[in-house]
Amino acid sequence: MMTSDEDLAEAAALGDADAFASLLERHYDRLFKLCFRLTGSQTEAEDLTQDICAALPAKLAGYARRAKVTTWLYRVAVNAAHDRRRRRASFVKAREGWGAWEVNRKASIDATDAQLNWLTGAMNQLSPDLRDTLALILDDMTHAEAAEILGVSEGTISWRMSEAKKRLREIKEQEDVA
Repeated sequence: MMTSDEDLAEAAALGDADAFASLLERHYDRLFKLCFRLTGSQTEAEDLTQDICAALPAKLAGYARRAKVTTWLYRVAVNAAHDRRRRRASFVKAREGWGAWEVNRKASIDATDAQLNWLTGAMNQLSPDLRDTLALILDDMTHAEAAEILGVSEGTISWRMSEAKKRLREIKEQEDVA
């Protein structure tokens, strides 16, 4: 019988390396995909995912089974992405225009799929709240799960999804006109 995520998290919090490895094996790929959607860059997503995994043993001590492990883990990822964005915003303000342009150009080159590349670029134009919500829903989260992770109501998630879709349509229309 397969051990539940919650039992693995509890064992990992107590120092069980095998439980920690099993937990990562189960969730690493989905965590990376979420980080990619949150950051819009494969390199950033790899770095963010590794940072989360490195900090996870200490963070597991705070897991109290109030939510599913996946919900809790996604909240950890969203918080880490917010922290990274704040640090990046400060860094970008300190640099001159061409440096930021070059970073964005290289990030867009990393994506090979044209539709995913467009979506990633369009998502980067959304507000952080809309982008975070869309990233979670695109990762097959229900509105209820996304609401729990982001700490808002399901109605807010539905409204954000409506706004994100509307904004993505506007972005596409603007691109088609240009």
